[in-house]
Amino acid sequence: MENIIRDLLLSFLSENMTGNLIVPISIIVIALLAYIAYLFCHIVVAAIVNAITRSTETEWDDDLFNERFLKAFSQLAPALLVAYLLPGAFRNEETTYVWLTKLTEFYILWAFVNLANKFLQNLYDAFDKRQKYKIHTLKGVFQIMKLFFIALGVIAGISILFDKSPFAILTAVGASAAVLMLVFKDTILGLVAGVQLTANDMLKKGDWIVVPKSGANGVVSDVSLTTVKVTNWDNSITTIPPYTLVSESFQNFRPMQQSGGRRVMRSIYIDINTVSFCSQDRLDHLVESGYIKPDSILEDSRRVNLELFRIYLERYLSSRNFVRNDMLLMIRQLQPTPNGLPLELYFFVNDTGWKQYEHLQSEVFNHVYATIHEFGLAIYQAPAGDDLRSMIHVNH
Repeated sequence: MENIIRDLLLSFLSENMTGNLIVPISIIVIALLAYIAYLFCHIVVAAIVNAITRSTETEWDDDLFNERFLKAFSQLAPALLVAYLLPGAFRNEETTYVWLTKLTEFYILWAFVNLANKFLQNLYDAFDKRQKYKIHTLKGVFQIMKLFFIALGVIAGISILFDKSPFAILTAVGASAAVLMLVFKDTILGLVAGVQLTANDMLKKGDWIVVPKSGANGVVSDVSLTTVKVTNWDNSITTIPPYTLVSESFQNFRPMQQSGGRRVMRSIYIDINTVSFCSQDRLDHLVESGYIKPDSILEDSRRVNLELFRIYLERYLSSRNFVRNDMLLMIRQLQPTPNGLPLELYFFVNDTGWKQYEHLQSEVFNHVYATIHEFGLAIYQAPAGDDLRSMIHVNH
C-alpha cells in the first residue's frame, strides 16, 4: 500500500514533498477505508442479518442479534481492517507503526469486550422477557460474566501497553490479591449470595418479600450483583445487599400467591359474662332463623351459645364461594385475657390480591359482628368516657 501511494504522489509531486506527505496521506486513506468498512457492516451486513432473523420462526435470534449487537459488530470490522493494512503502509516508519499498532490493538480489544458485553446483555434480556426462565435470579450471574470479560480486557490492555505477557500481569495481580479482596468485598459477597439465592430458589424479581430489619415490605423490582431493590407498598424503595438476605431471615409470599389461598387469622374478643346455656326460646329462634340446624340440638343436652356460634361460623365460612374449603378452616378459642375470650377465625380466601383480600376479610367480620347478638353473646369493649358518665349519672 505504501508503494502504491508513493507512486501516485510521485506522479504529481517531487520526491522530497512525497516523503513528507506519505505518512499523513496513508493515515487518511486507512481511515477512509475503515469508515467504509464500518458503513458496509452497519448497513449491508446488518440488513442481511435482520432479514435472516425475521424469516425464522424463533424469536431468540431476534433478541440476540438486534440493532445493539450489530452496531457493536460494525465497530469491530474497521479495526480488523486497519490491523491488516498497517504493516504494508508503515513498514519504513517504525515509530509511527509501533504507536498506531498499539492504538489499533487497544481499539480491537475494546471492541471485542464491548461485543461480548452486548451479547451477554441481549442474552439476559431474552431470558428476562420469557416467564418460564424467571425462576432464577440471573442478573447477578450475567453481571459477574461481564466483569470477567472487562477484567480480561484490562489485563490484556496492560500487557499491550507495557509489552508484557498477560501471565506476568496476572502474577502481579495475584500478589495483591488481599487488597483486591478488600476492594471487591461487596462484589464477591454479592456473587456468593446470588448463587445461593438462585440455587435454593429463595428470591426472584416480582416476589413480595418482608425484611423486618431493613424495613422492606413490598415487591422485588430488581436483583443485581450487589443490591436487591424492593419497591415498598408506600412507593418508597429499600436497597438491600444480597448477602443480608442469606445471612438473615426474610419472608417471601410467592408460595402463598402460587397456592391461590391467602390466610385469614383474626380474633374477636367475647365478653365472657355473656357465655351461657341457651334457653329453649333462643334455640327455637336460632332454628327458625336458619342459624343452626335442628340436629344441632341434642335431646337431654343443654347447648352453650358460644358453641353454637362456633358451629354456625364454620358452616357460614364453608358456604362462601371465596373461602378455600380444601385448606384448613377452623374456629377456635384462645387463652382468656383481661379483655375477653378470644375466638379466632382461621381460614383461607381464594384471592391473594391485597385490596380484594381486605374486602373479603371485612365482609366476613361484618357478618360476625352483625350476627353475634342473635346468640346472646357480646363483644368485649373497654368502657369509654360516655359509658363512665352514664354510670355516674345513674348512681346520682
